[in-house]
Amino acid sequence: MYDIITFGSASQDVFLKSKKFLPVLGKIFATGKGICLPLGSKIEIGDIFFTSGGGGTNTAATFANQGFKVVYCGMVGQDNFGELLIKELKEIKISTDLVRQTKSKPTTLSVILTYPGKDRTILVYRGASDFLKKNDLPWPELKKTKWFYLAPFSGPLADATENLVNFASKNNIKIAFNPGYSQLTMPRPVLARILKKIDILILNREEASLLADIPYQKEKEIFGKIDQLAGGITIMTKGGEGVTVSDGRHFYYAKSLGTKMVDGTGAGDAFGAGFVSGMIQQDDIVYAIQLAMANSGSCITKLGAKEGLLRKGAKWPKVKVEQEPYGA
Repeated sequence: MYDIITFGSASQDVFLKSKKFLPVLGKIFATGKGICLPLGSKIEIGDIFFTSGGGGTNTAATFANQGFKVVYCGMVGQDNFGELLIKELKEIKISTDLVRQTKSKPTTLSVILTYPGKDRTILVYRGASDFLKKNDLPWPELKKTKWFYLAPFSGPLADATENLVNFASKNNIKIAFNPGYSQLTMPRPVLARILKKIDILILNREEASLLADIPYQKEKEIFGKIDQLAGGITIMTKGGEGVTVSDGRHFYYAKSLGTKMVDGTGAGDAFGAGFVSGMIQQDDIVYAIQLAMANSGSCITKLGAKEGLLRKGAKWPKVKVEQEPYGA
């Protein structure tokens, strides 16, 4: 029996850092800034770092670190990166019994280009993890757990979201849902059916705004709309500004710990999995927010999505959480 099964992407992440990645300004870039490299030349890399990534494995790492029996359910390629990823998951005590390997697609790959002290650019190849289909899922084995954590996923598996949610509901399995764009833009009636069965809904500010179709500045209006749609706890993360949580009766507010960031990769996954870990441990929203904020804050102090995650028994700072009655 598992404590939790995580679903979502599994990728091999390659971090490349170099002062040769020249930041340039230009209207041709969506963000107004870009990375410039001289065409036809050989560029020296100052530092390189390999690690596993993807929402499915990142969240599993937090649950493993918190002492839970966790298994990742997903797909990797039948290639060297796939083997490396499976090996790393086993080393951090994540069961790979439900990992499928395929010859049809290489393992998902992300290459993160970082200029020291600046922002980053991520090159993503959508590989094997986006091509797991409903029929690939080991349905009888999925009954052997207390929780599902659905990290963002796209491709064929996004179409199976409602199947997974209905399966969990039928088998008395609790569900944490951190939907991606493909899931948030599903037909409205389908999404409405899904949200009513979710125990913990995890969104960032932009995702909450998209779901509610309300500008993100109108926070209470967003929660009013989403709380009508969702059946459980709703979380809105706000980056460096902190988080707001609603259980339909109270709002809970917490500011960021203000941790100096080395790398923001996986911070959202660390928060979501930290919150669910806290709820499983103590069934207390305040404690869950505190653990989530500390886990996310610790995550960003290291390169990659897993190196900085908190471990069970470690000391961590507790952020102040304010409460306000719903409708006040």
